Amino acid sequence: MSSASLAPEPATTSLEGYVGFDTITQQIEKKLLKRGFHYNVMVVGQSGLGKSTLVNTIFASHLIESKARLAADEPPRQTTEIQTVSHLIEENGVRLRLNIVDTPGYGDQMNNEGCWEPIIKYIKDQHSAYLRKELTAQRDRYIQDSRVHCCLFFINPTGHAARLKPIDIVVLKKLSEVVNVVPVIAKSDSLTIEERKIFKQRIKAELVYHNIKLYPYESDEDDEQEQALNESIRELLPFAIVGSERTVTIDGHAFRGRKNRYGVVNVENEEHCEFIHLRNFLTRTHLQDLIETTAQIHYEAFRAKQLLAIKESSHPSNASSATNSSTSSPQTQGPASAAATPQDGFSNSPATQASTGMGSPAQSNTSVPAFG
Repeated sequence: MSSASLAPEPATTSLEGYVGFDTITQQIEKKLLKRGFHYNVMVVGQSGLGKSTLVNTIFASHLIESKARLAADEPPRQTTEIQTVSHLIEENGVRLRLNIVDTPGYGDQMNNEGCWEPIIKYIKDQHSAYLRKELTAQRDRYIQDSRVHCCLFFINPTGHAARLKPIDIVVLKKLSEVVNVVPVIAKSDSLTIEERKIFKQRIKAELVYHNIKLYPYESDEDDEQEQALNESIRELLPFAIVGSERTVTIDGHAFRGRKNRYGVVNVENEEHCEFIHLRNFLTRTHLQDLIETTAQIHYEAFRAKQLLAIKESSHPSNASSATNSSTSSPQTQGPASAAATPQDGFSNSPATQASTGMGSPAQSNTSVPAFG
């Protein structure tokens, strides 16, 4: 590459008057507000850990139906297949297309071999569907983003056992390779403060021992303030949370909480649980970073792998080319024909087929007013 093709080093120049390009941030904001935003959250964990309830509590709306029993003699209800619901929520003029991916409770069966595979496959299918839309000749101006931005991993509050199950470790490793994983200790009010502290310490030690990388990741691009914020989040992982859609009134003060014969748990009281830290993390401080990290790290790794596979399939070995030279022209081997060949779930991805029921994140589309 010649030196003439390189951009010269810019010189810092002072302005002699007001130009107005500082309004570009306002112009961007106006366009983004008009377009709206996408946020896709997946919940993973065993049945009965309150996954649906926590999502409804975080977004202060009834977004997904709880599978909890309504009566003591009622048989347990479970999510038997991956279900995705889509809601349009609005807050102070900001419209958010929220997709919630509810997964079957893994580890519920006698034989749990490969029980995580449908979850991993769904995540990769969303990457595949997005890549297909990117590679079309006449692609949409704005590609609808169904890629999973955050995966809430629910840990059973086992108390005295105080450790991750072997299947938890396997699933966490698999998930952390393809999505931003945020672990939470479900129903932490079932533990005493001391039990919770010991439980968190042991969980952290196991995560380090097994080299499981969780979000937020370390980055040289973060400034000191961002690094300090991320470090405070890592100290809290896994979040000890309690979810509740019920409103409890004590001394004239109404709040969301759980009431039993021993007392009341206020889900937004930092002394009772860490729900408020989790909510602020997912919505107020790291929402955009979760979306960007998905695109720049997880999707980019998937995209690079798929494009490399296409490139390799479009340039067969010399021996193979020599064998076929008498029957075919070199021009018959190209990216177009390679793209039609299945590559690691890309070309034959169920996300691109209408018969799978898993490709589209918008299986229901309702407008829900946020409250809180």
